[in-house]
Amino acid sequence: MADGLNDTRAMRVAEIMNDFRTTQHKISQYRVNPTQGEYHLAGYGILRQCHAEAQAVLATHFDPGSVQSSGSSDEQTKRQLQRILLDASARRFRVQKIYLRAVAAVRWVNTRNSILQGQNPNASHTAALQQAENTLRAVRVPLRFGEEPLIDRLQELATITDQRIVNELRQKDWSAGHYLNEDPSLTTLQSWIRSQQ
Repeated sequence: MADGLNDTRAMRVAEIMNDFRTTQHKISQYRVNPTQGEYHLAGYGILRQCHAEAQAVLATHFDPGSVQSSGSSDEQTKRQLQRILLDASARRFRVQKIYLRAVAAVRWVNTRNSILQGQNPNASHTAALQQAENTLRAVRVPLRFGEEPLIDRLQELATITDQRIVNELRQKDWSAGHYLNEDPSLTTLQSWIRSQQ
């Protein structure tokens, strides 16, 4: 039975895809040019991996699957929009996780550049560079958007969990007044992502 929410569902898909596009754009803006000696260092490698993963998400084709033809046209549209919503939500979820890792890698690059101040690494930089490396491996993120990261005020990568990402995206969407009633659960997102790989 038609519920009259298809326009709302279509708007929700547009909201999610706009957020996805914005996040993809942010990732693409993170460009660094390591020297030949720096190329294989962890932060640069993570950033290259983030770029490749973000491109892979973009390259993944949408599989509309089979929508049963039983029921009214509105019911068919509803089922199709729900499938599109699931796919869009999964893409946004994946790219948000990639983005958080890219931010951490860029922070590492900036910290490294700040330590070296244009010099080649030497013994006087060893402790600070090791701390930067340790921080990267723990990958920390700012507590609030736009806040400058301070090492003692940051959370470790271990806290960048799937559940945290879903919670943050939902909180952001809720704050913006978006319709969330049919957003897929974390379990559903994870199942969908696994099925697409």
